[in-house]
Amino acid sequence: MIDFQNIYPEIFLILSLLFLLITGVFIKNSFALIKKSTILVLLTCIPIVYLNFDNQLLVFNNNYSINIFTNFIKIIILISTVFSIVFVGQYFKRVKIDKFEYMILVLSSTIGMFIMVSANNLIGLYLGIELQSLSLYVLATIDRNSLKSSESGVKYFVLGALSSGLFLYGCSLVYGFTGSTNYLIINENFSINNLGLIFGLVFILVGLAFKVSAVPFHMWTPDVYEGSPTSVTAFFTLAPKVAGIGAFIQILFVAFSAAFEEWKTILIFIAIASMILGSVAAIGQTNIKRLMAYSSISHIGYALAGLATGTVSGISATLSYMTIYVIMKIGAFTCILFFSRDKVYYEDIRDLSGLSKNHPVIAVCFCLILFSLAGIPPLAGFFAKFYIFKAVVESEMYLLAIIGLLSSVIAAFYYLRIIKIMYFDKEKEKFDDISGLGTKLSLVSSTLLILFYFILPSFLINLSDIASKVFS
Repeated sequence: MIDFQNIYPEIFLILSLLFLLITGVFIKNSFALIKKSTILVLLTCIPIVYLNFDNQLLVFNNNYSINIFTNFIKIIILISTVFSIVFVGQYFKRVKIDKFEYMILVLSSTIGMFIMVSANNLIGLYLGIELQSLSLYVLATIDRNSLKSSESGVKYFVLGALSSGLFLYGCSLVYGFTGSTNYLIINENFSINNLGLIFGLVFILVGLAFKVSAVPFHMWTPDVYEGSPTSVTAFFTLAPKVAGIGAFIQILFVAFSAAFEEWKTILIFIAIASMILGSVAAIGQTNIKRLMAYSSISHIGYALAGLATGTVSGISATLSYMTIYVIMKIGAFTCILFFSRDKVYYEDIRDLSGLSKNHPVIAVCFCLILFSLAGIPPLAGFFAKFYIFKAVVESEMYLLAIIGLLSSVIAAFYYLRIIKIMYFDKEKEKFDDISGLGTKLSLVSSTLLILFYFILPSFLINLSDIASKVFS
């Protein structure tokens, strides 16, 4: 019972999910009620997690960890999930995906992310990944009237099943050579001279790299982002990325800390490939959701560059980066969901022509968000990249820092192209006026945080430092 007392957030989410599922089944047209209830559940869960914030515990026979790091990641997951529901506004009804199952799947995925982050056991990690992934597969295909949505879900499912198989194969190799799936025991029994263990580590990293869409395991991302409903795409680009990075940190710095030299090489390659491909491949994109897919790939490359240092400062920089990344993407997708005329949503960046003349406030907000994504000072995105490069340079990984800087410059091109279209191209028909308090709140709050982050950057840095000291 003592163990169960320490997982109140997970228990609360599970009980809430079951209650809302039953409510949705017995009450017709309950989407609005379930949506509001889901937001309330997620917001209530934040203080429940915070109550355990300073705890440093291993429960269930050392197979589930609760500490400042896991709680920090869980709070980011909850906040990003809330915003992914709040800023959507009327989108659900307009594209006819206002089904109560949508919210149930979001809650189910969130529970899976919690398990991923706190798992101190390979089997627990796998269960968390699958609970999250199965929910996301269904979410991708929730618009049954769209062939694109169905196609994206099938692609995601097939490639996701392949990555899960590779991950499980890696787990079986690690278990076979260490005699345990527990992270602590794996670390004690790890031998760098054991080739089988190194193979197992590689397969596990492949499985995790797929989940965060890092190159060369990114092939599903552009198609799934484009084909899924925009609200689902927004969710994909927020919470699951944070959970995936959290799982990366746990498994690398707890289970395989003795194999730093081995996994450092792999992470450097993945980080460089993600930064370069994400920056270069986005140049030719005209669909804004595909462009955001490649943008998220390059951002994951920067986050992994911080982890490749193998230092506490690198982990802290990555946590800061992911937090700022979430804020930027919330703002970006709030703007994307605004681009509709007569209840038809437009995704081609050429449809943004002259946005500054018809909707100057939206244009300014989107402009600031894009500048931040490009890493232009003094916006929050600049500081996010600065912390990463600082950690990389301190670890004397100069080539990685140079490639990161160059890819950041290349990426600035396609962000600036959108700004040029908004401000200098001939104006097109006016978009529908922005509606909904949640949409306005999301856009204003994310823009202000990005714009004024430089006033008090130490707040996030201090939080990230405290969370990362778990691994010192």
